[in-house]
Amino acid sequence: MTDHTARLDHVVLWVRDPLAAADFYEKAVGLEALRLTEFAAGEVPFPSVRVNDATILDLMPLTFAARMTMLPGAADSAGHPVNHVCLSLPRGDFDALLGRLEERSVPVSDLSYDSFGARGKATRSFYFRDPDGNVFEARHYD
Repeated sequence: MTDHTARLDHVVLWVRDPLAAADFYEKAVGLEALRLTEFAAGEVPFPSVRVNDATILDLMPLTFAARMTMLPGAADSAGHPVNHVCLSLPRGDFDALLGRLEERSVPVSDLSYDSFGARGKATRSFYFRDPDGNVFEARHYD
């Protein structure tokens, strides 16, 4: 049976060093790194990290920005980060993420309460940047 529910499949992040970015997302954020060996061997153009069973973040080398030719004008906009990507986590994972970021001296914003998102008002949320300047929000609803 095919599931026809719309889902977010992946987000492509521009990064200077994909292996360093994967290390950050794996160790600081707690996401599973994918295709590291294949990337290091030159077999695939970028590694990824898994957010959940249906969503990944692709860690695209910034040097590939000039290759963005699939749409007119795409090369001119490639490499510009989005405003932010939001990760919704269970309360325990949210607290663990906050702790890992603090252990690594990654600056985080103040906690926000009741901010609106896809599932209504989040109990708590905060923002942080990855080593390439991409902004993430972490939140939990429970």
